[in-house]
Amino acid sequence: MKPRIWLSSPHMGGNEQKYINEAFEQNWIAPLGPNVSLFEKRIEEKLGGQHHVAALASGTSALHLALIQLGVGHGDAVICQSMTFSASANPILYQGAIPVFIDSEPDTWNICPDALELALTKLMEQGIKPKAIIAVHLYGMAYKAEEISAIANRFGVPIVEDSAEALGSTYKGQACGTFGDFGVLSFNGNKIITTSSGGALVCSSEAAKKRAIFLATQARDDAPHYQHSEVGYNYRLSNISAGIGCGQMEVLDHHVNKRRQMNAFYKKLFAGTDIKVHEEPSELYFSNHWLSCILTNSFEERERIRLYLADQNIESRPLWKPMHMQPIFQKYDYYGGDVAEKLFELGLCLPSGSNLTEEDKERIADSLTHLIAVKQY
Repeated sequence: MKPRIWLSSPHMGGNEQKYINEAFEQNWIAPLGPNVSLFEKRIEEKLGGQHHVAALASGTSALHLALIQLGVGHGDAVICQSMTFSASANPILYQGAIPVFIDSEPDTWNICPDALELALTKLMEQGIKPKAIIAVHLYGMAYKAEEISAIANRFGVPIVEDSAEALGSTYKGQACGTFGDFGVLSFNGNKIITTSSGGALVCSSEAAKKRAIFLATQARDDAPHYQHSEVGYNYRLSNISAGIGCGQMEVLDHHVNKRRQMNAFYKKLFAGTDIKVHEEPSELYFSNHWLSCILTNSFEERERIRLYLADQNIESRPLWKPMHMQPIFQKYDYYGGDVAEKLFELGLCLPSGSNLTEEDKERIADSLTHLIAVKQY
């Protein structure tokens, strides 16, 4: 069998080992150290230099700390985009809060402004003011930031911006991760850059960053002994992992360019067919195209493509199953129509890695061209 072609695999740039070796030589084998500080600084610079970044163990931990800082507690309502990975919603339950799910809109596949406004209006009529809105930049495509921010400001509800898939993406030239009251990044192994596992919380103030680090390091009080006045967490990124991140930041723009080239590759491949490749709705958007996705015309078509690619040892995957359809979340309120459900039914993620070779692309093209030629796509 031919080698596996993965959906999105880690792609090292070459200098990661240098930072790791320095950490070993200096004995910085801890959840603090020069690599952590440098990694945070490089992310801050990439985001425009106006925000403060705390490097953490995962994007999920960043979401959790954002909700804690916003005062989310037991019984509070938190609005969340339904079309997303479960990590966007799980921290709501960590806090004993109640998720309220929102449909997508068809342009960006992200949180629908109309459904969001309806949900906020209905909740306010019931005397319920949500503590936060979790909006996601899905597959590297920015959500409708201006519209969502305007609605959130009108109702006085803060935004937690889940930018786990969107480092390097922008809306109107502004970096994804900087629109919300807090932003969240992920450096999981399949992301645009990786630290093996890891994430970051993007904060609008130095005080919020310091608070996040305090909570992420077991909330130890300023005392000569170990004293704790509140619950803390073991959420800080290690200096070794941050060293990988420092090397990865050097090649972020290269990785973004390669992923965008894969999106262009699929648009050319499917030109003249009735399969739609997900792309920016206008020039206001710049997507890193973390994953390139297509919309087919039926569930049967989607499955024919997926299963044929699997036979060729090429990984593909349906879009995220919406949270309001998940067994753990089905009992919670949902506002909107069936856009997210249709995306899940018809959508497929295709191999998008920045390390795909020309041979890989040729195999993908041959497989998809075969499907198109025999009208089985």
